[in-house]
Amino acid sequence: MISFYLGVDIGGSKSHALVADGMGNAVGFGAYGPGNHEIVGYEGLRRALQAVTEQAFAQAGITIDQVSAAGFGVAGYDWPAELQPTLEAIGSIGLTAPLEVVNDTIIGLLAGASQGWGVAVVAGTGSNCWGWDEKRNIGRVTGVGLGEYGGAGSMVYRAMEAIAHEWTKRGPQTRLTTEFLRLTGAQDIPTLLEGIELGKYLLDASFAPAVYQVALQGDPIARSIIQWAGSELGHTTVAVIRQLGFRNLDFEVILVGSLYEMGEMLIEPMRQVISAEAPGARLVRLVVPPVVGGILLAMEHAGVDPFPLRECLVASTRALLQGYNQT
Repeated sequence: MISFYLGVDIGGSKSHALVADGMGNAVGFGAYGPGNHEIVGYEGLRRALQAVTEQAFAQAGITIDQVSAAGFGVAGYDWPAELQPTLEAIGSIGLTAPLEVVNDTIIGLLAGASQGWGVAVVAGTGSNCWGWDEKRNIGRVTGVGLGEYGGAGSMVYRAMEAIAHEWTKRGPQTRLTTEFLRLTGAQDIPTLLEGIELGKYLLDASFAPAVYQVALQGDPIARSIIQWAGSELGHTTVAVIRQLGFRNLDFEVILVGSLYEMGEMLIEPMRQVISAEAPGARLVRLVVPPVVGGILLAMEHAGVDPFPLRECLVASTRALLQGYNQT
């Protein structure tokens, strides 16, 4: 009898499900929008779960009762009190197989870490950092933005600070002003600031690529914001390294999220902070969807050593997604 495993990645902007067989062959995939209950509520989480799993099972040609085990990485699952409502939402898809639920950062770690342990740092709209050691002891940060910066949202906030400082003469001129005025259609800085306060303009994380583009044009203020974000991500990582006692070990730091597309302007300051604390840390970009880690988690939960199958799973997932993206 063929075994099938289900991996699910619930995120703040998109959600994925992946089905793989016991040999590590990816056979079904599903995609949907946000499922983080902090954004869409637990009803929204249910919708996301149902949508992605229905698509993945349909492509795989199996039913949910054929699943041997499942692994869920759920954004917004940060605290013990959130476990029960998360499990209730998962229960809505009719799954009866054994399952494990973790924060979505952990499946990003599993997807990218060759040893199955280390630290993962998410940098997207916001930022988060979790890690675990070989015995699955967990290290983490709050994930709620209390002194943890480096995501796109905080980057845009710093850009707006710089624009405000230009207007008040507290700081120098920056090309960020011209770019943000162009993107919003505001006439000048006072109009922009007034529009933000009155809700006419919403400067959210989607403006972060504009900060990067201005930095590429040589603007020192924009460049300093990108470098500040990288440094902040580094300090967040160091906190988890200290919790897990990794300082003198060789291990991987898995970089998860779209913000790392900014490259070395963001990553090098991060590397410098981490290397000062843990010289053996190696920063690795995640190059497959984190949902791959959900499959590895499911296999491990079922008592199967998943890591000999990891390369096959990664390769087959890439091939499956090429076909998915062409449909």
